[in-house]
Amino acid sequence: MKALQIILIAITALSGCNKKADFAPPATADTTINTKPMTDSLSYLALGDSYTIGEAVPPAESYPYQLTSALKDKSLNVEIPKIIAITGWTTDNLIAAIANGGITGKKYNFVTLLIGVNDQFQGISQDNYKIKFSQVLNTAITFANGDTSRVFVLSIPDYGVTPFAGGRDAQIGPEIDQFNAINKSISLKAGVNYLDITAISRTAANDPTLIAIDGLHPSGKMYSLWVNQLAPMVAAQLKK
Repeated sequence: MKALQIILIAITALSGCNKKADFAPPATADTTINTKPMTDSLSYLALGDSYTIGEAVPPAESYPYQLTSALKDKSLNVEIPKIIAITGWTTDNLIAAIANGGITGKKYNFVTLLIGVNDQFQGISQDNYKIKFSQVLNTAITFANGDTSRVFVLSIPDYGVTPFAGGRDAQIGPEIDQFNAINKSISLKAGVNYLDITAISRTAANDPTLIAIDGLHPSGKMYSLWVNQLAPMVAAQLKK
């Protein structure tokens, strides 16, 4: 009888332990999220012409918007880009538009600049381009709060390989190279970042999917090739 009482007491004690375990708080869980935190919001100014506005493609396929998306994938929270660009603009047109664009005095975390194809197309002198490109580049640096590492110049694409050129690539290509030699020299002297996308643009000669439906401008696929090279460059500077 005494032995039975001891057994019953032991069973009751074990039962009590089990009940306490049922209501005990769980062990602290690991709530760490395996993603990198996004940076604070970054402002972006894109200056240019049809190649910046993304003529003949949806806005989301233009290179400024694709760049913004690519940078977000790199944990950089970039705002919707402020774009000052219109199809057909020369460097002179861009300078005038900036002056009247209501952004004087504003600062941006980074700036891209691609301008000059219409200077070549309209037969504007290279001497004029040299002067005006220097002017607009200095303005871009001012918008980047004087930080040359936050300014990114893209070379002029070669539209000579497109159907629009009508086989005049032998004339257009060398002239584009001459204008690019000017903007590259000025850019490197100023200490800004420079990306040569002209070679990429020439691959459209053998790949029609790189050309938009208008037979002249880059397709979204072409812009993505630019961004594949531009995004790492921009991210590296923004993360310094």
